[in-house]
Amino acid sequence: MTDFKNQSPWGSPPGGNGDGGFRRGPTPPDIDEIIKKIQSTINKFLPGGGIGKGKPLTFGLIIILVIWALSGLYRVLPDEQGVVLRFGKFVKTTQPGLNYHIPFPIESVLTPKVTKVNRIDIGFRSERDTGFTSGGSVADVPEESLMLTGDENIVNIDFSVFWVIKDAGNFLFKIQDPEGTVKAAAETAMREVIARSNIQPILTEGRSQIEIDTQNIIQDILDEYNSGIQITQVQTQKADPPDQVIDAFRDVQAARADMERSKNEAQAYANDVIPRARGEAAKILQAAEAYKKEVVAKAEGEASRFLAIFNEYKNAKQVTQERMYLETMEKVLADIDKIIIDKNSGSGVVPYLPLPELKKKTN
Repeated sequence: MTDFKNQSPWGSPPGGNGDGGFRRGPTPPDIDEIIKKIQSTINKFLPGGGIGKGKPLTFGLIIILVIWALSGLYRVLPDEQGVVLRFGKFVKTTQPGLNYHIPFPIESVLTPKVTKVNRIDIGFRSERDTGFTSGGSVADVPEESLMLTGDENIVNIDFSVFWVIKDAGNFLFKIQDPEGTVKAAAETAMREVIARSNIQPILTEGRSQIEIDTQNIIQDILDEYNSGIQITQVQTQKADPPDQVIDAFRDVQAARADMERSKNEAQAYANDVIPRARGEAAKILQAAEAYKKEVVAKAEGEASRFLAIFNEYKNAKQVTQERMYLETMEKVLADIDKIIIDKNSGSGVVPYLPLPELKKKTN
């Protein structure tokens, strides 16, 4: 029977003399010395003198056990999250840093990247997805991109969904196909949002709101599945009418632009005309008010004058009548030619006085 006394587990070292002496080799001598030191240390604490000097194989098993125990140490990088499995069953998640688990085969660790931003394209396939490099071409996928709007039009919309892992445990074990789940949820959410929107805001100013609403619906679906996925952004790449009618839609857009321009021009004209018309109306009202005040004042003056004459008439009727007659005749005969004939004139008075002839001679 072979005697293992004073012999290393690897047998006699190269160049050994068979009695325990050996030359210093690169690896076995160092390990042998380590084993001896550990053996002597353990012998101090074990009852009955320890494991004995003649059993280095048993001591080697102890070293293997120590190494096996130390193999449970693992490091989680800052962009990772540790997922501890016990006999293949999820136990817990660990954060970045140095951690420990029961060594293999009892427990194992997965360290997925949780800060990596993943992207899924819906409605199109780029070179990144297809693997072809044909000068930047993008392949359209009509069965994903064509959607029915709320006003019964069809829109061809391409968009991308960006997501990260927020819970590695749920991500690895709650859903079977994470990318397929995100894609299905994103397409469902976008179809729901498009179905309650009109085509005009989808093609123009309503895209940002559509992206926000779609992101919220996707997140709600994934949270209901406990997927451990966080949607960071939904980005619309293209929103156009179907290719077959895109020219007609462009004509409609041009007509709408012309309509908006005409409306703006009409509004500008109205903004110019209406204030001027209001100014003219105010001017007319003010002139009418002034005329009213003038007429009233004149009427009041005439009434006061009439009352004054009436009072004088009551005091001296004959004189007042003659005066009123003369003033009235003066006004009536002011602009006509006059000839005075006095029937009661006596001798020496000319009964005929041609005033127009006299006026001509005077001029």
